[in-house]
Amino acid sequence: MALTGRTALLAALGSLPVGILAPSWTGMLAVNAPLSLAILCDYALAAPVRTLRFTRSGDTSVRLGDEAQVHLTVTNPSPRPLRADLRDAWPPSSWPADATTEASRHRVRVPAGERRSLTTLLRPSRRGDRHSARVTVRSYGPLGLAARQGNHGIPWTVRVLPAFESRKHLPSRLARLRELDGRTSVLVRGQGTEFDSLRDYVPGDDTRSIDWHATARRSAVAVRTWRPERDRHILVVLDTGRTAAGRVGDVPRLDASMDAALLLAALASRAGDRVGLLAYDRRVRAHVQGRSAGDVLPAMVTAMAPLEAELVETDARGLSAATLRNAPRGSLIVLLTGLDAAPVEDGLLPVLPQLTRRHTVVVASVADPRIERMTRSRGSAQNVYEAAAGTQAHTQRQRTAELLQRHGVTVVDATPEKLAPAVADVYLALKAAGRL
Repeated sequence: MALTGRTALLAALGSLPVGILAPSWTGMLAVNAPLSLAILCDYALAAPVRTLRFTRSGDTSVRLGDEAQVHLTVTNPSPRPLRADLRDAWPPSSWPADATTEASRHRVRVPAGERRSLTTLLRPSRRGDRHSARVTVRSYGPLGLAARQGNHGIPWTVRVLPAFESRKHLPSRLARLRELDGRTSVLVRGQGTEFDSLRDYVPGDDTRSIDWHATARRSAVAVRTWRPERDRHILVVLDTGRTAAGRVGDVPRLDASMDAALLLAALASRAGDRVGLLAYDRRVRAHVQGRSAGDVLPAMVTAMAPLEAELVETDARGLSAATLRNAPRGSLIVLLTGLDAAPVEDGLLPVLPQLTRRHTVVVASVADPRIERMTRSRGSAQNVYEAAAGTQAHTQRQRTAELLQRHGVTVVDATPEKLAPAVADVYLALKAAGRL
């Protein structure tokens, strides 16, 4: 039996005259007996907690930064009305760090034989699955002097999906894609493009595009228009090893890489290309392949949601072997990893020829903007040391990028907010050049 704050106050006030006017045990019982009887009666009239029935409904997934609603229906089968405080407990990361958890606490009244629905609002601060902990109910009697308390396990899971903040860049990249696709007046030709249609020659057109057979049959010079090839294969490879565990500002490197992968997948699927996903460190953590254009983005988002960086060194040979198994010849491989010198030189470079021999390879990495700020530090001895350290780190990254470029790899090194559009731009440039 749980005593309420009201009960404790009454007991304290009731004991004051007892010690002054009635010091004997008989006098104490005479004064406290009514209060004890009231507490026992109040406890007996409180609705039982064990017989309560609960059901859940509501959202099962939410994008990081958005709000999810989880509904809890409380059914009171007892003949006594339920007056209760209820706490629907969830992990701390179900709300922002600076938010209170009052959203999980509810005051509820359920008449005998009826039900009521409560709503808990979640705003998760991290990706992954959030599981409900337990429901704690404190059922009060009609006087509020005593209460029954108990717990119920009502399982429910909300999957927190990546935020995909870079989707704001999608309209501008789609407009450029339409230009490449021959839907506007800007038509391009490159190695590996497909014939689209014929049109009249305009001064400035490439003379190699003139169709002399068609020109002989008409009164004007005809040129061929071209469009980028469709149905190309693109495999996005996420390195989930220890280098992905670091944070750049408030953004984990892995989350920035995911954002770039999602923008590329959205753009490439609109272009008619086939997109796959492989997450790897020492084993395959996630794999998406063979999905249609309309299904690939939801499948990738769902597969990425529970991913966490593992504090192990990535097995570069295993990553290369898994990539070769899942990418048809002539694919575009986009490897989202770090540009740290040791892992690249000792791990990636030895296996890189196996990939570049069969595929077009892009290596994209998250750069720390603080390094650039450090290189400009001046004014004190500490700032000069910071500038030297920042310059050394920046030079080392440039050297690593140059090593990769010598092996025929396109390197993208950008800050978290610029990485996704930069990767999308490289994809469009490769498509425009006919390298896909």
